[in-house]
Amino acid sequence: MRIILIGPPGAGKGTQAARLSEKLGIPAISTGDTFRANVKNETELGKTAKRYMDAGEYVPDEVTNSMVQDRLNQDDTANGFMLDGYPRTEAQVHELDRMLKEASQELDHVVELTADTDEIVARLLARAQIEKRADDTEDVIRHRLDVYVEQTQPLTDIYQERGLLRKVDGLGEIDEVTDRVLKALGV
Repeated sequence: MRIILIGPPGAGKGTQAARLSEKLGIPAISTGDTFRANVKNETELGKTAKRYMDAGEYVPDEVTNSMVQDRLNQDDTANGFMLDGYPRTEAQVHELDRMLKEASQELDHVVELTADTDEIVARLLARAQIEKRADDTEDVIRHRLDVYVEQTQPLTDIYQERGLLRKVDGLGEIDEVTDRVLKALGV
């Protein structure tokens, strides 16, 4: 199964990706985790990504696309994968289409986790305190949510037209949300 998890920052994509990866036996690929690891290790990619992340902006497509392509070419993705945090722009949708076509693969589902804005802000502020994440101040969080609405939310229209979109309420107990996603996937 090849799945994309989409939704605003803080909607629970990372949590659900890890749980679903285990239940479905496919790797969860998180661009956010990869960027944070590169920032922590001060790699060149990390330094570039950090400038954008600290400002609440998305990392440029060319950097992100190359990283995703490399990851999708690894052996553990042969039987499927779950993308968390990619694609985020229409250009990335088309690039992912190209990557999959090149590999003679197609997406099976796109799951959109939905959540209330104020709940997301509260979640991310709490996470920032616990995890000491400098990129999660209230101003940056609200800016990221604005950028999401402007750039990413329109992707749901593309996937809806293709018949791939499954909307799932991302609020509630973690187990409840996982069950909702599995039901939406027909599992």
